[in-house]
Amino acid sequence: MDTNILTSNGIDINKGLELLGDMEMYNDTLRDFITESETRIPQIQNALATGDMETYGILTHAMKSDSKYLGFDKLAELSYNHEMAGKGGDVAYAQTNNPELMAEANRIITVVKQYLGL
Repeated sequence: MDTNILTSNGIDINKGLELLGDMEMYNDTLRDFITESETRIPQIQNALATGDMETYGILTHAMKSDSKYLGFDKLAELSYNHEMAGKGGDVAYAQTNNPELMAEANRIITVVKQYLGL
């Protein structure tokens, strides 16, 4: 696996290695992120569509935490902003800025899948 795919797309592998120890564990955690995203992203969209801001905040918090551990800095920052919107009940912010969050999440998923050969 070519880590250049990750680093050239703004993923800070070193952050992940600091927390996870080695590339094998990092790669396993990347696989887990992909699997969890398959259910988490539709759940985020559903929570927003139904106005369930508490759930929206919880789900975006989970995305933020995973993103921080794996070195997805931009996704972590965007997820944090949406987590705060969810906790604050700020539906307008979430609706207006959700496309950017989803675009970055999908970009990261595409890059990671390419790296993992999925």
